[in-house]
Order: sequence, then C-alpha cells, then structure tokens
Amino acid sequence: MVMTILSGLIIGMAVGWIFQRGRYCMNTAFRDTIFINDYTLFKAYLLALIITTIGANFLESIGQIEELRRQAFFPIANIVGGYIFGLGIVLAGGCGSGIWYKMGEGQVNAMVSVLGFMIGIFTTAKGFLSPVNNLLSKISVWVTPDGIRVLNESQLNKLWDQGVDLTVPTLYNIFGINKWIVIAAFTVIVIPFLIKGGVQKPQKGYSWPLTGVLTGLVIIAAWWASEIWGGGARGVSYTGPTKELFSSIMLSKKPTWSAMLVLGTPIGALLSAWGLKEFKLKAPGAEELLRVFVGGLIMGVGATIGGGCNVGHGLTGFSTLALSSIVATIFIILGNWTMVYFLFIKPMQDLDI
Repeated sequence: MVMTILSGLIIGMAVGWIFQRGRYCMNTAFRDTIFINDYTLFKAYLLALIITTIGANFLESIGQIEELRRQAFFPIANIVGGYIFGLGIVLAGGCGSGIWYKMGEGQVNAMVSVLGFMIGIFTTAKGFLSPVNNLLSKISVWVTPDGIRVLNESQLNKLWDQGVDLTVPTLYNIFGINKWIVIAAFTVIVIPFLIKGGVQKPQKGYSWPLTGVLTGLVIIAAWWASEIWGGGARGVSYTGPTKELFSSIMLSKKPTWSAMLVLGTPIGALLSAWGLKEFKLKAPGAEELLRVFVGGLIMGVGATIGGGCNVGHGLTGFSTLALSSIVATIFIILGNWTMVYFLFIKPMQDLDI
C-alpha cells in the first residue's frame, strides 16, 4: 500500500509539473487549431501520442506489461459521451487533466470545474443519470472467431457463457495485421506535420517538443508503474480515478494507485508554478464560476458515458490502438470544435456583420 500511494503520487506530480511547465491542456490544443489556427499544443499532443504508443506497446511486447488495458467498444456510448465531454471542456476552460493541474496554479475556477466534474461523474455512474448511461452502453462491438460482431447485452452475455473468444476491436486486429505496421504508418504520416514550421521557444516553461516528449515518457512510466503497484496496467486517466479519489475522501474507501496520481497532479503543478513564480489565487466573477461549474458537470457526464476523458482516451487509450478510444477521441475533438464555434467564432462573426 505504501508503494501504491507513493508511486501514484510521484507519477501524478510529474504529470502536473510537465503539464504546468508546458501549458499543456488538450482543450487548448484542440481549440486553437480551429479558433486561431495555432497548432503548437496540438503538435505536442501528437508527439506525446507517438511516443506513448511506441513505448506502451513495446513494454507489452517484451513482457514488462502483461496486457495493456484496452477498453471495450461501445459505439453509441463512445460517440455520445465523447461529444458531450468535448462540449464541456470548452465551457469549463480546461480538459480533465487541465482543470486538475490548474488547481495547482491557484485558479479558483479550476477548483469549481473539478467540483462539477466530480458531481457529473457520480451522478452518471451511480445517480439519476445512471439509467441513461446503462442504456447507451447496451450495444458493443467485438472481434470473434467468426469476424466482427455487433452485440446487444443479452447476446454478449450468451457468448460469454458459451466461452466464445471475444476480443476488443483495435485498429490492427479488425484488419488482421501486425500492430507495429499500424504504429509505423501512423508515425510516418504524423512526423512531416510535426517538423513543419519549426519551434519557437517560450519565455517561460517548456517548448512544445519537450512537452510532447516528457508527456509521452511519463505516460509510459505510468503504464509500467500501474502494472507493478496499481493492480494492472492502467496508465494515466482522470475520470474513473477522480471518482476513486473522492470515494476515498468521502467514503473512506481504500485509495487506489490512479486516485493518488490524480491527487499528485495539482501538487506537481503547484511546485512548478512556485518555481516559475506563477502561483497566484485567482477568483473570477460569479458568472464565469457558474459557467465553469456547468462545464465541469457536462465533462463528468460525458466522460462517464464515453468511458474516459481526453487523456484516458486521447493518449492512454489511443496508445493501445483500441477502436473505442480512437472513436471517442475523434468525437471529443468534434464536440470541442462545436462549442468553440458557438461560444467564440460565431459571436465574432456576428459582430463583423
């Protein structure tokens, strides 16, 4: 238990430090591509994704990780939940990891977003929205010896009872090819985009390449550490672990490795912000606090339905090449762009008129 708590905190603090130094928030990374045509943080995201994918699958191939936790594909839930989550992160002013590390900078609005995020998660997982969550998760897709099958809940249970081999669909097994071919192809496609435009070093903090490299490495470390001390390879995520952390605090449940990672994130960001002399308690007006609280609620609802957040799906899950995480990530981005359009772009266009 001591190593579970300690290792989770250390990895979480490293994540918080890196994200604060790199100003790394995936809400900003996705938003800036459409809003101001700035791909700086999006490049950091793609670089981190390449490194994480190669590292995580390498650890699995050499046996350091018994098996990467690939999420089952619930197409309706992944699409709807991902899209809702993408809408919420714009209102909240930060993604699942972003609001946690921004707490460490003293941002009161991030603290309010985390509160909304937690309530949204519990309400959807255990509260009055749980029937909606269950309904959207009744259809799943699996790879079987007979091919790819779309199954309802009763069909799935029947096949489980019969002992049929059911495999989570991935970007490689649905085509019947080696996963390293997919990883190599993805890397070759992305690298030309990354090297285009050069690198502009910020006045403070990390450049986008350093942020991307360090993010990828810390998530690989999280995959390994969670395998050793966390009860199974889990990597970095913020939806389920946020629920676990508040369950430990409020219900005296045994702390999990991932809950300690979440707790360590604002601590690492706080240490980084102190070092850069950027820590300052900042409280916005009531209107903004209400907006970010609602955004956090929407995030919690979407992340629970969709089975993960921007990091849980967009980096950790995507690195496993699971179809569920790839689809959810696409719809997180689409949800983000939709809200950016209605919240920022359309009002500016109307003013021009």
